[in-house]
Amino acid sequence: MRMTLDERVRSAVAALLYATGESQTELAAALGVSQAQVSRRQSGTAAWSLADCDAVATHYGIDPLDLLAGPTRATETLPAQRRRVPGRGVRAGDGGAR
Repeated sequence: MRMTLDERVRSAVAALLYATGESQTELAAALGVSQAQVSRRQSGTAAWSLADCDAVATHYGIDPLDLLAGPTRATETLPAQRRRVPGRGVRAGDGGAR
């Protein structure tokens, strides 16, 4: 079964959160919204708008079309410095600071 665009965006955002080790609270702060708003978008209660998708893509340093393509493409194009170090829960290049 094929994923809808909404499902692809939600999955891509979830994959990016995991890959970077960020929380919904950290993403919300970067986007200038509340954690509850991110949670509603991730649960499907509210939709990610195109402006939201552009802001998420900019935050993660990827092209908006890569975000819309889904989790695999979004995480493949995530810059290496944004990725967390496996096993430590911190991003590469951040020296462990959170």
